[in-house]
Amino acid sequence: MHWIERQWYRPRWWLTALLAPLEGLFALLSAARRLAYRRGWLRAERLDAPVVVVGNINVGGVGKTPLTLALLRDLQQGGVKAGVISRGYGGSHRQPTLVLPDSSPEEVGDEPLLLAAAGAPVVVGRDRVAAGRHLLALNPDVQLILTDDGLQHYRLSRDLEIVVLDGARGGGNGRLLPAGPLREPWSRLGSVGAVVVNGGDAAGLVLPAGPRRFAMRLRPAPLQRLDAPEETRAAADFAGLRLAAMAGIGHPQRFFDTLAGLGLRPELCLAWPDHHQFDAVDLPVGMDAVIVTSKDAVKLRRVIHDAAQRARLWVLPVQAELEPDLSAWILDRLKIKHGR
Repeated sequence: MHWIERQWYRPRWWLTALLAPLEGLFALLSAARRLAYRRGWLRAERLDAPVVVVGNINVGGVGKTPLTLALLRDLQQGGVKAGVISRGYGGSHRQPTLVLPDSSPEEVGDEPLLLAAAGAPVVVGRDRVAAGRHLLALNPDVQLILTDDGLQHYRLSRDLEIVVLDGARGGGNGRLLPAGPLREPWSRLGSVGAVVVNGGDAAGLVLPAGPRRFAMRLRPAPLQRLDAPEETRAAADFAGLRLAAMAGIGHPQRFFDTLAGLGLRPELCLAWPDHHQFDAVDLPVGMDAVIVTSKDAVKLRRVIHDAAQRARLWVLPVQAELEPDLSAWILDRLKIKHGR
């Protein structure tokens, strides 16, 4: 998969020609499904609270979860009670499941645990309509539901769609799966409420007319020790140490680039598939410290039991910063009262 992803972001006429018939079939099926919901042949179901979808039109990590975390933070500061529903990719759950602080990532997925740690009620479920109803049954005071991913889950009616784009990679070669990275045509952006451009040249990315544009930057925080998060270090404290970095996220290179921007030069950078289920044997040996993402940390805490190995693991949290204020724009669009 990594090989073909690399081709999607480079002009490869022979690959496009080879995969064109499959791309055409994918485009036909996707368009037919969208048309069926638009015409009412398939019924979208509403929840008893406004729904804001945070999604993407392309495959791979674009920063949806950091954005959702930032929205939860800002909404909480504005006195708005928000909840989250998620597919819980990689989890073994079968029915809608409330995510608790001690939930297993093998059951509920890794990203929902990060979101639940932010203090919001989070429910995972393959059926997002059922997940949303379960969330509201447990938390009837929720004023707004965020869906982490789910742009293409049209059975769930939504009040607002927000699409996240990687500012550096954009839409790649502009082709649909499997010839390119797009799940839906680039023109689909013209029908969403807002586009959030994560990094890169936010102003220079050419978008269809219609959506409000927001710029997002991921700002790294001090590194935290995996087994003692209250212990933090600055990047400069790792000077002279033998470092490794590893990431099981949608776009590992962004994490490695962030480390480089902090002046950290790991001897070894290990890129694992998104949602990789880590094991102790995955840890590189002979290193003084191993730096990982917050998303991977929730799994590593459960599988790394050796005290010496745990002490070598450091987590680099990142926080999304948005310009202008996206949460205030959402609340104004949905006419939800807030304390701002």
